[in-house]
Amino acid sequence: MPVLGPIYAELISNHNILVYVMVAAVPLVAWVVYRTRFGLRLRAVGENPSAVDTAGISVTLMRYRALLVTGLLCGIAGTYLSIAHNASFIRDMTAGKGYLALAALIFGKWRPVPAMLACLLFAFTDAVQVRLQGTPLPLIGEVPTQAIQALPYLLTVLLLAGFVGRAVAPKAIGEPYVKER
Repeated sequence: MPVLGPIYAELISNHNILVYVMVAAVPLVAWVVYRTRFGLRLRAVGENPSAVDTAGISVTLMRYRALLVTGLLCGIAGTYLSIAHNASFIRDMTAGKGYLALAALIFGKWRPVPAMLACLLFAFTDAVQVRLQGTPLPLIGEVPTQAIQALPYLLTVLLLAGFVGRAVAPKAIGEPYVKER
């Protein structure tokens, strides 16, 4: 097929199954967070844990459930890194990608779909830096590899410093909840 054939060959057929699992996970996570009772309670635990406790819901149990889901999703990401992206397990294989993921979450203003789009932007810059290493650029010449490798991180700093605006994190993030008696 003249148009769809190359698109299929380049964009769809060469990916690992975990890529499609994670693409399907984004709308699933958005649905769970914004359309289910668990998601409502989860967002409430992040914003006002004392109100959730007053309603008779265990804040600690909700936070542990959220931690289990987070661990599952991070495990899938780690599996992708070790079997599909690098096809090996080496020391420091993440190379700061966790910080890029946190930056994507902030850039996406703590929402699933915008965070996924930010991840795709950072992945694009990561692919560009891999492609540009050792390639002479027009009018510039050959750029040092270290400068090219810094592209995703430079973009992260520029986006977070200048274009994010006000990204409000959940109010109770990182604060341990102590039940008052």
